[in-house]
Amino acid sequence: MRGGPKKVRILRALIRDQPGHLGKLAQALGDVGANIGDITKLRVAGEFTVRDFEVYVDDDAQLERLRAAVAKLDGITIESVRDPVLEVHRAGKIHMRATVPLERIGDVRMIYTPGVATVCNEIHAHPEKVWDYTALGRTVAIVTNGTAILGLGNIGVHAGLPVMEGKAVLFDRLAGLSGIPILIPTRDTRTFVDTVIQIAPSFGAIQLEDIAAPECFEIEQRLSDALPIPVMHDDQHGTAVVVLAALLNATRLTGIALGDLEVGVVGLGAAGLGISRLLLSYGVKGVIGTDINTDAMRRLEAMRGETADLAGVMAEGQVVVATTGRPGLIAPSLVRPGQVVLALSNPVPEIEPQLAREAGAAFAADGRAVNNALGFPGLFRGALEARARRIDDAMKIAAARVIASYAEEGELVPSILNRDVHHAVADAVREAALTSRRETDQ
Repeated sequence: MRGGPKKVRILRALIRDQPGHLGKLAQALGDVGANIGDITKLRVAGEFTVRDFEVYVDDDAQLERLRAAVAKLDGITIESVRDPVLEVHRAGKIHMRATVPLERIGDVRMIYTPGVATVCNEIHAHPEKVWDYTALGRTVAIVTNGTAILGLGNIGVHAGLPVMEGKAVLFDRLAGLSGIPILIPTRDTRTFVDTVIQIAPSFGAIQLEDIAAPECFEIEQRLSDALPIPVMHDDQHGTAVVVLAALLNATRLTGIALGDLEVGVVGLGAAGLGISRLLLSYGVKGVIGTDINTDAMRRLEAMRGETADLAGVMAEGQVVVATTGRPGLIAPSLVRPGQVVLALSNPVPEIEPQLAREAGAAFAADGRAVNNALGFPGLFRGALEARARRIDDAMKIAAARVIASYAEEGELVPSILNRDVHHAVADAVREAALTSRRETDQ
C-alpha cells in the first residue's frame, strides 16, 4: 500500500541573498523526500531574503529531519513552520450576513419595527408566503450527531463541526444557500428525531450528515415521514448521485450500457447502501455487495441485491465501488482487467487509483474526484426552488445525468468548482420535482 495524502506546511526561511543558497534549501527539501509547492518572496532583510515555501511531507518526523538538515546549512534559517489548513479554519469558516442595507433610520424602520409588522401580518394571513418574504426557502439545516465523521468515526459533534462548516461554505458558494450546522450529541434515535422535528420550522430543508449506520436509515425515514420539507442523508444519497454520474461516463467510454452491468459494492454502510439503492432504481443488471456486518448484508438482500465475500465481489463486479473507510483493503491482485474501480474512502482510499490502473482497471478514481460535493448543493437548491416535500429517485437521477454531461473529455466527473454544473443540477432537479408533482396531480 502506498502512503496516504501528504501534509502541507508553510516553511518561512531566512536565506542569504547570494547565489546558491536558495538551491541548497531546495536540495535539502528534496533529500528528505519533501515536495515543494509555491515559493513566495516576502521581503528583503539586509543581506537576507525572507521566503515562504509550501512543502508537502508524509508526517512530522519527516519535517523534523528537514529541520535538522537545514540547521547544518550556512546562511539559511527556518524562522517558522505553519499548518495552513489550521489557519484557514481559525475562528471558523462561516458567518451569517445581512442581505439588505442598514445605513439610515429608515432602513431600521423597514427591516425591523414598525415596518416588519406588515410582513408578519401577511404571513399570518397567508402562511405559504413565508417562502416569499423570509430566507426559509434558502436555508438548510446541516444536522449531525458526530458518529461517523469522514473516515475518522465517532469523534463527537464538536470535532465534526469543521466538516459541517465546510458543507455550509459549499452551499453558499456553489448554490447560494445558507447552510446552518446543527449539533445534536446523542445516539438515541428517538431523541435525535424529536429534536430535528422541533427545530425544522426554522429551515427549508434538512441535510443529515455523518450519522453512523444503521441509525441513519431509521432517522432519515422517520424524519421524511414526519416533515413537509426535503430531508436527505448526504452520505447515502449525495454520494450515490455522483457515483451514478461517474458510472454513466465510465460505461459510455467503455461502450457498455450501465443497465447491462453487475456492480460490486464493497462496504454496505450509509454510502454503500445508498449507492446500491440508487443504482438498482436506475436499472443496473444487479448489485453484489459485501460487508463485515451481516445486518448490512441482509439490508442489501432486502433491496434485491446479492452478497458475497470481498474476493467474490471483485470477481463478479464489472464495476466496483468501495466505501469502507479501510485504507488499502483492495489488493491490486484482486483487480480484473477492464474493471472500473471507484475507491471512495477519504482521506485514504481502499486502493490508490494509480495502483488499480496498473493492475488493469479501465478507469479508477478516489473520493477526491468522485465527491458528493458535486451533488448536494444543486440537489437542495432545485428541491427548494420547486418547494418539493421529498428528494426522490427521479430528482437524483436527473442530477446524476447533468453532472455526467459536464465532465471533460476522458474524465468521469467535472470539477466541483464548475459553478455551471451546480446551477444546471438545480434546474434539472427542479424540473424533475415539478414533473413528478404534475404526474401525481393528474
